[in-house]
Amino acid sequence: MTNFINFITIARILLAPIILVFLIFGNYLVCVLLFFLAGLTDYYDGYLARKYNAESELGEILDPIADKILIVFILIGLSVELNSQLMALLSSLIIAREIGVAALRDFSARNNLSDRTKVTFLAKAKTSIQLLTIGLYLLALAISFNLLIVISDIFLIIATFITLYTGYQYTLNVFKK
Repeated sequence: MTNFINFITIARILLAPIILVFLIFGNYLVCVLLFFLAGLTDYYDGYLARKYNAESELGEILDPIADKILIVFILIGLSVELNSQLMALLSSLIIAREIGVAALRDFSARNNLSDRTKVTFLAKAKTSIQLLTIGLYLLALAISFNLLIVISDIFLIIATFITLYTGYQYTLNVFKK
């Protein structure tokens, strides 16, 4: 069962470049559907792992990486597709935070401080808000609803602040005495 659950997580990683290709070619409805499918994989890998007590170290590593890959691919694609300097700036900040937290986690692991970089509730909320925001952008493109893009921009600003704040929290936790 653990292998199947990890396969579901890997499928989410593989969906990221596929969604990006459809985004580049302007097939927004397919993007929405594939993004929804990616969301289902995110739900079901965790649900099945808990239900069957099949949580694995590989799964714990892959799951947040899959989320980050999905978010990074689509944010970059949306920045290009919408020709949005705001989105490019905010996406860069989000990506920089993700790289920084990955470095903090590596540092923590090497120094027996891994407990200081455990995923927090706010960090989980951050991921949910990022995914919701991406879903709104894709839906706005699919239905040609410009007001929804403005609403999505507001959500992206909020997501960026939460993202940076959680990165700040992790940094404080790692370097506290």
